[in-house]
Amino acid sequence: MSSGTTAMGKKGRKIVHIKCRRCGKVSFHRRKGYCASCGFGRSRKMRSHSWIMKKKDRY
Repeated sequence: MSSGTTAMGKKGRKIVHIKCRRCGKVSFHRRKGYCASCGFGRSRKMRSHSWIMKKKDRY
C-alpha cells in the first residue's frame, strides 16, 4: 500500500523540546515554556524529587 493521507498528517511537525538554558538538556518545551528536567521557566528552584536519586542511593 502507498503512504497516502495518514502520512500527510505527520508532515510539518516542529521540534517540541529544545535545549534548556539552565541545565543544558534537551527538555525545554517550546510551547509550554518550561523545562521538564530542571523546572526552568516555572520556578526559580531547581526541580528535584527523592525518587530521582533512588537508584544511586541503593548501591
